[in-house]
Amino acid sequence: MPRNSKVAPAAAQPYFRPEALTFLRNLAKHNDREWFTPRKAIFEAELKEPMLAVVRKITDAMVGFAPNHVRPAEKSLFRIYRDTRFSNDKRPYKTHVAAWWSHQGLDKTSGAGYYFHISPKEVIIAAGAYMPEKEQLAAIRHWLLDHHREFRKLLQNPKVRKHFTEFEGNALTRPPKGFPCDHPALDLVQCRQWGLSAALPAQAALKPDLGAVVIRHFKLAAPIVDALNTPIAAALAPKRKVLFGLH
Repeated sequence: MPRNSKVAPAAAQPYFRPEALTFLRNLAKHNDREWFTPRKAIFEAELKEPMLAVVRKITDAMVGFAPNHVRPAEKSLFRIYRDTRFSNDKRPYKTHVAAWWSHQGLDKTSGAGYYFHISPKEVIIAAGAYMPEKEQLAAIRHWLLDHHREFRKLLQNPKVRKHFTEFEGNALTRPPKGFPCDHPALDLVQCRQWGLSAALPAQAALKPDLGAVVIRHFKLAAPIVDALNTPIAAALAPKRKVLFGLH
């Protein structure tokens, strides 16, 4: 081989090495730029690139069961940097790596979607509408008035219950304004978020089947994500114009 030739770095595998979890544990102890900056290349090699590889593998599979959530891996991956502008906690870095697959046409963190993250403590897999914005919250609540039975059936699917727990709903203590207080969907309507989550041991991130595990969970959650996005998409759809009194 010619002396000046460079060997291209090997493509990242869609799972992590133990060094990734070690890096995150150390980052939690030294959460400052002085520690992180000289180790940024380690972060990218041990965490960012493997995470992108996992995200691409999952996204490829989502073509078959969640095509409206397919997006470039770089857009699904959250940055390691925290937004500290409005927080009293000024630590600059997150101590986990995470990805979020939003519905096409919705803002990155709104609507119902798919999420997972890796920390030194656990792997979290989740899906649903997490703290939706005001208009989306109202759309879901109105939809639940007529569709609460079918939504409950999705949540009570035995396979879903075997692998997931429901989000803590962050529920209101009384009915939202304008909603009936004696409706059979009241417990769902009072919630401010709906969805599923599962916690796996951190060691799951080190196994070659990491992507397959996340894919299986996302497939189970897909009907619930689709249901929650139905009223959001309907609320965003352009209204048909009326011409000369005709629809």
